[in-house]
Amino acid sequence: MKLYLTLFVAILSISVFSQQVPTSPSEAEKALDLLQTFKDNSLVKNLPFKNVGPTVMSGRVVDFAVNPKNPVEFYVGYASGGVWHTKNNGTTFTPILDTSLTQNVGSLAVDWSTNTIWVGTGEVNASRSSYAGIGLLQSTDNGKTWNNMGLTDSHHISKILINPNNPKELVVSSVGHLYSENSERGVYKTIDGGSTWNKTLFVDNRSGIIEMDVDPNNFNLIYASSWDKDRKAWNFRGSGMGSAIYKSTDAGSSWTKVSVTGSGFPSGEGAGRIGLAVVNESTIYAVVDNQDRRPKGKEKNNDEMLQKEDFKKMSSAQFLALDNNKLKQFLRNNNFQEKYKAENVKNMVRSGAVKPIDLATYLEDANSMLFDTPVIGAEVYKSTDGGKSWSKTHDGYLDDIYYSYGYYFGKIHVAPYDSNTIYIYGVPIVKSKDGGKTFESISAENVHADHHALWINPNLPGHLIDGNDGGVNISYDDGASWIKNNAPSVGQFYAINVDNETPYNIYGGLQDNGVWVGPHNHEEDKSWHQSGQYPYESIMGGDGMQIQIDTRNSDVVYTGFQFGNYFRLDRASEENTYIQPKHELGESPYRFNWQTPILLSSHNQDILYFGGNKLMRSLNKGDDWEAISGDLTQGGKPGNVAYGTLTSISESPFQFGLLYAGSDDGMLHVSKNGGSNWTTISGTFPKDLWVSRVIASEHKKERVYVTLNGYRWDDFKAYVYVSENYGTTWKNIGNTLPASPVNVIREDPENDQVLYLGTDNAAYVSFDQGQTWEAFSEGLPHVAVHDLVVQEREKDLVLGTHGRSIYIADVSLIQEMKGSASNTLKIAAIDDVQASRRWGSSFGQWYETFEPSVQLQIFAPASGKATIKVLSEEGKTIQQFTSEVAKGINVISYDLTVSDKGRKELEKKEVEVRKAQNEKYYIPKGEYKVSVMLNGGTIETDFEVK
Repeated sequence: MKLYLTLFVAILSISVFSQQVPTSPSEAEKALDLLQTFKDNSLVKNLPFKNVGPTVMSGRVVDFAVNPKNPVEFYVGYASGGVWHTKNNGTTFTPILDTSLTQNVGSLAVDWSTNTIWVGTGEVNASRSSYAGIGLLQSTDNGKTWNNMGLTDSHHISKILINPNNPKELVVSSVGHLYSENSERGVYKTIDGGSTWNKTLFVDNRSGIIEMDVDPNNFNLIYASSWDKDRKAWNFRGSGMGSAIYKSTDAGSSWTKVSVTGSGFPSGEGAGRIGLAVVNESTIYAVVDNQDRRPKGKEKNNDEMLQKEDFKKMSSAQFLALDNNKLKQFLRNNNFQEKYKAENVKNMVRSGAVKPIDLATYLEDANSMLFDTPVIGAEVYKSTDGGKSWSKTHDGYLDDIYYSYGYYFGKIHVAPYDSNTIYIYGVPIVKSKDGGKTFESISAENVHADHHALWINPNLPGHLIDGNDGGVNISYDDGASWIKNNAPSVGQFYAINVDNETPYNIYGGLQDNGVWVGPHNHEEDKSWHQSGQYPYESIMGGDGMQIQIDTRNSDVVYTGFQFGNYFRLDRASEENTYIQPKHELGESPYRFNWQTPILLSSHNQDILYFGGNKLMRSLNKGDDWEAISGDLTQGGKPGNVAYGTLTSISESPFQFGLLYAGSDDGMLHVSKNGGSNWTTISGTFPKDLWVSRVIASEHKKERVYVTLNGYRWDDFKAYVYVSENYGTTWKNIGNTLPASPVNVIREDPENDQVLYLGTDNAAYVSFDQGQTWEAFSEGLPHVAVHDLVVQEREKDLVLGTHGRSIYIADVSLIQEMKGSASNTLKIAAIDDVQASRRWGSSFGQWYETFEPSVQLQIFAPASGKATIKVLSEEGKTIQQFTSEVAKGINVISYDLTVSDKGRKELEKKEVEVRKAQNEKYYIPKGEYKVSVMLNGGTIETDFEVK
């Protein structure tokens, strides 16, 4: 009986974890409520975070809302960076979504008659980091407060239409879940301002509504396009039978499908994402990502270059008869390793070591196959009879618009003043002046690729506002030239790191914006417009990924772009060396994750680890590689996205070769002997979850932390674990956290009790090794925290966010904390102060007075009124003030002044105290103490003015 019971439990566990269950709407709502509770009760809620940029590269724009009467005022929505408002044509912007519980935006609309702002949360572009939203938000006070108006399980809201004659009537479209099926997708309508909603169009649980457009003169006439897609971690199907165009003649109350068989519009399995532009009741444009395959071309002549496909059916005899020069050209063009020279490969085939098909297989990993898709691609169609029939506007193919990323684009716009002027975009932005027959590019050198939003001024032909992966651009000559408007700090960082220079530098890899480096003390302003030198420098293109810096020489940096394309950079000599490991001819290709992990060994900075599906190691800075493991994943899955790849690697600082490796399909392994043997240590985890981080402890050899991420299953639970025995057993330390996918965990380098955690909507600290958690909030919006690092010398916590660039906080006081609720009054050490004659003065009447300050960090075991005294070396009080403090960490500003009484005390000791221009007396050079008294307790610390 016991045996049968054991088998039953085993089978049950397999069935439970064979597929993750998406987070339910009620669970998501509870998580948001719990997050707010965490913030309200947090011991660190008053610890300030400072944004240090960068801004110049910006981030992905998804929508605009422009004041029709005053187009220098507009709102811009960033995919994961919130909503920003400008009143001066993009010269400056103000964030207005920071008081909400999300920064993830899909769509915007504004009722300009009442200044009511509507935000559809959750990006709709279906990229690797298109985060889910929390429903439809409304604000009537320009973002000071937000009301959630429902549709909370829609996840990704694509369009909001407001009846210009009745602002309580709205039509809203939803794409639905990104990675799972759900029913809250389609078109919804309200006639009471969002109090109640009626679903008026539903296709199926996989097909949501990606786009709507309305007749500019008739709100009753609306077109909507559905999109049948299925995204998984290993595959993205971006087309299907559910993709179609629908028409409503009663303001979205009912719908009729118009892209039916025989209408002339593409349908069936190849119909992908569709964009719409309504001219009037008769004329409509549509752009479609047509995933049907192109017809095969004519056979090549014998004198043409060799192609990969040639080798799939080639016999050994045919291969050996190939012209060596043609084979040499093929090997060189496809980046085969240098050792694979034409005659060497022929000898391998001659001996039977490899077959001709192995040359094709050598090139066919999931990364390269992503671009090996001969589909029709972008097509523009037009209807002149209200959608009854459609015809393609152009001959041939619109190549080099979508490339292989048709799911990422899909908008079309028609100029309100000319029905023959249309705009479409993907990687470039192009326009047509003849109704789509021909197109010309209007991209420019200061306009980023990958376009997602466009506004056309109906009253000023040629005035365009464009949104792309690099921010906002404005044109007044129909795209002949552009202005760049990148004031907001909205960088989408994947990874960050720091060096030990003085001042130290921050390195970061960003979505579609490469890798940048800059000083941590950067103050974002526009002085670089004058100097011509922005403080951050670009050191790599593409989608910027992880960074490792040689601690012996910070000019030597290892970094790269997506799918494991990494380089060793010598920034002093400007020499770049490509270092991606290569498999051997005849072996299965390595699989590299989009965010491929790399790691310099702390034991020897010549040793570099590199994660594919195997763990690779180089003993000479990446020049040569050896695989030190077998496949550490479940083996991958058929699909068009690299899967079954390593995502995180770590080496213990206590022992060279004590290694951990985690994968995107839920596998975690440990090796205690440099990779000679590996042990699986993930058997008790929920299955198939992404290992977002594994960290070998800096404080105890046997300790290891791991975080799992269910984002790619629409599972938003927080999975955080610790092991005290190399992963043999695990303790769950994330079960008290608000549900949100976890991206990163770090130990504090000084205090083994302190942990830092980054999730898709918050950052946390624990004072007791994860038994309890405290939420950061001061200065930090609810944005995805992808990576974090502690700069040990400066005691700075540096956060890399995916949507709001980089934040820094001083954690010196946190490092002194022990336990979940300390009962001891504490004050952080104060850095020495450099005195200046500029204190209290200015360069003239037209300049601001420079007034210094020192930030005092105090931990209060209970709230109350604190008395702060500044004492001279003799113990005399030279300044005194009070401040209300809350339980937990507080930051109190001391302006470095002395009181009248304090000045006299100092002058008794013949210390000169000079009156500044602002009539204040500032503390002279010397040694001092700061004393804090609160609720009967007293704490002191020293500092020096030099």
